[in-house]
Amino acid sequence: MIERKTIEKLAALSRMALTEEEKDAFTGEIDAILDFVSQVDNAAINLAVPDHIFTNVFREDGEPHESGVYTDAILQETPDTKDGFVKVKKILQA
Repeated sequence: MIERKTIEKLAALSRMALTEEEKDAFTGEIDAILDFVSQVDNAAINLAVPDHIFTNVFREDGEPHESGVYTDAILQETPDTKDGFVKVKKILQA
């Protein structure tokens, strides 16, 4: 069972002002939630999954093309470049 001091500490941490009635209500509600969670934790589950469900339907990872083949074409399409890179506006300040 959750203690009233714990409810008061949680209320202070979440910056909630609780009346005495609300503290009593929360104590009961949180106890019910924790009881339910413990039931879920103790539930038996079957994690056996057939192998045929997880199959790769896409191509295997690999190099689709030689590195740098499209670099010049991409840089020609950008509005501003510098030293072989796309130049963008600075948005972060140190």
